[in-house]
Amino acid sequence: MGTLYTEILYRPLFNAVVFLYNVLPGNDFGIAIIALTAIMRIIFLPLSIKTVRSQKALNQLNPKIQEIKQRLKGDATNQSAEIMKLYKENKINPLSGCLPLLVQLPILIALYQAFIAGLKPENLSMLYSFVFNPGMIEKISFGFLDITSKTPLLAIFAGVAQFIQAWATKSQNQGQNLSKEMTALNSQMLYFFPIMIIVIGWNLPAGLVLYWVTTTIFSVLEQLYIKHRG
Repeated sequence: MGTLYTEILYRPLFNAVVFLYNVLPGNDFGIAIIALTAIMRIIFLPLSIKTVRSQKALNQLNPKIQEIKQRLKGDATNQSAEIMKLYKENKINPLSGCLPLLVQLPILIALYQAFIAGLKPENLSMLYSFVFNPGMIEKISFGFLDITSKTPLLAIFAGVAQFIQAWATKSQNQGQNLSKEMTALNSQMLYFFPIMIIVIGWNLPAGLVLYWVTTTIFSVLEQLYIKHRG
C-alpha cells in the first residue's frame, strides 16, 4: 500500500515540484511551491464548488431536520428514517459534501510531503529520467527567504491568512440555516485555528509554511469566486 501511494501520488508530485523549480525563472523553490499549489487548487476547483453547493443545500434543510429531531425526540430509529426520507425527497446525498474532501486529502498530504522531500537534496534520486536533476535545491527563495529555516514572521502571516479565510467562511455562511453547533464551531475556529497555525508554523521550515499560506490564499479566492457565481 505504501509503494502504491508513493508511485501514484507522492513521487509524481515530487517530480512536478522539481520540474517547476528547473523551468521557472530564477530556479526558485519557493516559486515552485506556489506554482504547484496553485495548479493543484485550480484542478480541484470543481470539487470545491460541489462541496460548497452540497453544504448550502444541507443548510437549507436544517430547520426541517431540527423539527424532525424535536418531534421524534427519543425515537432514534424513526428520526433517522424521517431525515433520510427528507434527503431523498430533496435529492440530496448527505455524504456528497464530504466525498470531494476525502478525494483531495491524500493528494494534499502527498503534496505536503513532496515539498518536505524537495528541501532535502538526498531525495533527488527519486526523480524520473526525464526530469533534470539539479544536484541540489537552492535554499534561498525570493532573494532573502531561507526555505529550510524557521521563519516566525511567515508563521504569523500564515495565521493572519487563516483568520481571513475563517472570517470569509463565516461571512459566507451568514443568512444560512446553520445549526447552533455549526455556528458555535465557526465562531471558535475564527480565532482558535489561526493561533494554532502560528504555533505549528513557528517551528516548521519556511517552505512548508509558504505552502500553507499559498493554499489558504487560494481557499479565500475560491470562496470569493464561488460566492460570485452563486
